[in-house]
Amino acid sequence: MTTPPGSTKPGSLPELSEPPTPRDHVRGSSTAKVTLIEYGDFECPFCVRAEPVVRALLKRFDGDLRFIFRHNPRDYDHPHAHQAAEAAEAAAEHGKFWEMHDLLFTHSSALEKKDLISYAKELGLDVAEFTAALDSRAHHDRVHHDELSGVQSRVLSTPTFFINGVHFRDKPDLETLASAIEAARDAAT
Repeated sequence: MTTPPGSTKPGSLPELSEPPTPRDHVRGSSTAKVTLIEYGDFECPFCVRAEPVVRALLKRFDGDLRFIFRHNPRDYDHPHAHQAAEAAEAAAEHGKFWEMHDLLFTHSSALEKKDLISYAKELGLDVAEFTAALDSRAHHDRVHHDELSGVQSRVLSTPTFFINGVHFRDKPDLETLASAIEAARDAAT
């Protein structure tokens, strides 16, 4: 098995502790040869910069890449990140995770509760239901589950990427990630 550039060797730590599951939010083909998982934070400026890179990768690799986003809000640096993650999960209840995901990254400097409610309106969600979910912290456990899986995978910062379960340890720019994805695709063929 070939190790993608920028990744750790198979069998060395850290590797992904929780493989993809049906509860994950997925973009791309379910039959893709390569799975890119990001542990991200909607208030993290580095995650904001990585978002267009991920979009470009999905376009470039089309049916060969699936992307999974997992929450890893860095509360000590980003005071609105956890509630934003819960807002994304509240939107997911209505089949609008990715739409909310995109809005949150587009408006990463406007993540206060009033902003989140505004995005829910924009997406046509039931605002009373959405607000009640935020107030009750209905999706706290779902977000916390992602955080714990990140801890078990030794995720220390955001964004952190895994390619086919192997920790990507290089700069997450388009060409470096693309090269690692190509190597993983070749290894999977």
